[in-house]
Amino acid sequence: MLPGAGMICVKRVAAKARTLRIMSDGTSLHPGSSLSCRPMSVTEALETRMTCRAFRDTPVSGDTVRSILSTAARAPSSGNLQPWRVWALTGDPLLKLEQHIVAKIAAGQLAEPPAEYLLYPENLEEPYLSRRAKAGEDMYRAIGIERNDPSGWIEQFKRNMSFFGAPVGLFFAIDRTFLQGQWADLGIFLQSVMLLARERGLDTAPLGAWSLWHRTVREMLGIPESHLLVCGMALGEMDDAHPINQVRTTRAPLEEFAVLQGFEPSA
Repeated sequence: MLPGAGMICVKRVAAKARTLRIMSDGTSLHPGSSLSCRPMSVTEALETRMTCRAFRDTPVSGDTVRSILSTAARAPSSGNLQPWRVWALTGDPLLKLEQHIVAKIAAGQLAEPPAEYLLYPENLEEPYLSRRAKAGEDMYRAIGIERNDPSGWIEQFKRNMSFFGAPVGLFFAIDRTFLQGQWADLGIFLQSVMLLARERGLDTAPLGAWSLWHRTVREMLGIPESHLLVCGMALGEMDDAHPINQVRTTRAPLEEFAVLQGFEPSA
C-alpha cells in the first residue's frame, strides 16, 4: 500500500475542540480523520476537502509527498502532455522563502508587478462577485477582522505567504506557451493532489496569491523563465481548533449550474 493511502484512523478523538465535518448525507467526519479505520471514498474526500487556513506543524514525510504527487500524475491531460511542474519545499528551504516574502510585505510591498496573470476578471459580474464577497466576509468575521480594518487584512494576507503554518509548501508552474486546454489539465492535477491529501488525513490550501511573488519564487526555486508560476499550495495537518477553519463556503444548487436532458425526474 502507498504511504498513508486509503486508511485514516481517528486521532485525538477526546479533544473537545475538534470540529465535525458534515457530509451531504448528514454523516459527521472529524477533520483529518474518519470515524473509524477504513478507506476514504472519493465522495468523502471531496466533501471534506476545504481550504485550510491554519495548520499544525506536524511534519509530512517526503515519502508521503512523493506518493501524492506521483499518484496525482495519473490525472488526465489532452494529448497526454502532462503540463504540470511542481516544486515541493519543507524545513529550512521553505522557512527561508517565507521569511523573505513576509519581510517584503512588512516593508510595504504587496506584490511584484507585473503580475504573471490576473487572478480574477477586472469586472467580475454576478453571481460571482457576491460569492467572492461572502466568502471573504465570512472568513474575516471568523477571526475578528472587520471590513474597515486594513491592517488586519494585511496580517492575514501575510499568513498566505507563510502557508498558514503548514510544514509543506508546493508550487505549481506551467509552460508559457500552453493554452486554456493545458490550464484545465493543470486544474485537474491540482484537484487530484488535494483529494489524495485528504485520503491521507491531510489538508491543503491552494494559494493563487503566491503568483504575485513570481520573481522571488522563480529566483529562489530555480523555476525557468519559460514557465509561469500558477499558484502555491499548503499541505499538512489541519489545526481544527482554529476559528478560521470553522468556516464553510456554500455551493450553488445543481439547477444553477447544470442542465440535464433526457433523464427521469429526480426522486
